Amino acid sequence: MALGLNLIYGILRIVNFAHGALYMLGAVLAWVLWPLLGFWGALIVAPLLVGVLGLGVEWLVLRPIEGRPLLSIIATFALMLIIQQTVLLSFGGGQQQLSNPWSWSFPLFGLRYPGYRLFVALLAMLSVAGLWLFLQRTQVGRWVRAVSSDGELAAGLGLPVPLVYGLAFGLGSYLAALAGVLVAPIVSVDYLMGFDVLIPAFIIVIVGGAGSLGGSLLVALALGEAENLLPFLAQPFLGQPMQPTLARALTLALLIALLLFRPQGLFGRRPVGP
Repeated sequence: MALGLNLIYGILRIVNFAHGALYMLGAVLAWVLWPLLGFWGALIVAPLLVGVLGLGVEWLVLRPIEGRPLLSIIATFALMLIIQQTVLLSFGGGQQQLSNPWSWSFPLFGLRYPGYRLFVALLAMLSVAGLWLFLQRTQVGRWVRAVSSDGELAAGLGLPVPLVYGLAFGLGSYLAALAGVLVAPIVSVDYLMGFDVLIPAFIIVIVGGAGSLGGSLLVALALGEAENLLPFLAQPFLGQPMQPTLARALTLALLIALLLFRPQGLFGRRPVGP
């Protein structure tokens, strides 16, 4: 999800408040499509539908206000509310729980580890690798990197900048929805579930360095490891495992503190000029 958010910011230079709602929409569409298409069908179709929605949003909503960042923020915030209220009116506000698509597990350090979570981890790594190959090895990916470096120069060289903007927002929306589909069997699905991940995703993008996909990946991995290990490392001092919410709060506080020393993020580029 953070990769998609960073991709959108790196290309369009807008803060996409609707990203959490697109993540939620992917999970809700998975819940709707699962009985009809099964797990694999929902995994393929739901992110594609949200990706197409992202293409339409960039073309109809964001393109007319290109270069006006304040209006873009308001537009994406309004889009978040529209998606949330549409889901609420269409499917209700109750929490839904999807069944685990696979019941098998395997032994790991004396425990039984769910096989589905291993699948999610593997698919996440494949998605990261696929995005890297797309950006580095394809012609369109080279256009994306050129526009990310200098959109005006890319336009002057004749690159299809509007097409790149649309593809970036569509691909970022696809990645957000893919994350939503993958976590749908693990967490409760409801119209407000995007709030739980939107703030950590923003912090990951900022600390990793806006526009740096590798920075987002590294900080996201560090955030996940810290949230899981901190409760047990603190147990000898507290006498009991730390609450997960407190562990997340402390981890996010540490990441924010890093910005005092690296305002541009760990891998962000320092601004040039006054």
